[in-house]
Amino acid sequence: MSDADKSLHVDCNLVSNPLAQADWATKRLVWVPSERLGFEPGSVKEEHGDEVVVELADSKMKVRVNKDDIQKMNPPKFSKVEDMTELTCLNEASVLHNLKERYYSGLIYTYSGLFCVVINPYKNLPIYTEENIKMYKDKKRHEMPPHIYAITDMTYRSMMQGKRIHTDQCLITHFSNPSSLLSKLLTASKHI
Repeated sequence: MSDADKSLHVDCNLVSNPLAQADWATKRLVWVPSERLGFEPGSVKEEHGDEVVVELADSKMKVRVNKDDIQKMNPPKFSKVEDMTELTCLNEASVLHNLKERYYSGLIYTYSGLFCVVINPYKNLPIYTEENIKMYKDKKRHEMPPHIYAITDMTYRSMMQGKRIHTDQCLITHFSNPSSLLSKLLTASKHI
């Protein structure tokens, strides 16, 4: 697998591990709020009215938590999912976990419905090449991994196929990091 492929595609062998699926099915896995980590994975061991006893996965420590504070964990087959709307348990902890897992695997682009979420690694990645531009050209969004090229190509094709072709149109892009604005805009406009 090339460096560009590692930054675009999920390794399916890691995601579709039947042992991990079976392990998940036997445990009641949840996310528990944590001051240190945001959320920690755990397994529900006991229920007492409005509270549950959860064994934390990393420390094996048992903690008593209000039922309203825990969030369900997704099955392993949803690990590093490309579009977070596909998560069966769509909650804050699962979204953050998915983004973190994708980021640490070099997958900086993730869809969330109509939006493309990008977590900037502040380093050059081999995913902004002419070859990649051609890979995304004239493809539907679901045919390729998430990328700014998929968004720009889809937007451009939609503008050109629209009924109001001869009127002025624009594409609005928001970047929370102004330093990456110019390079990303140049890259995206090159694709169009």
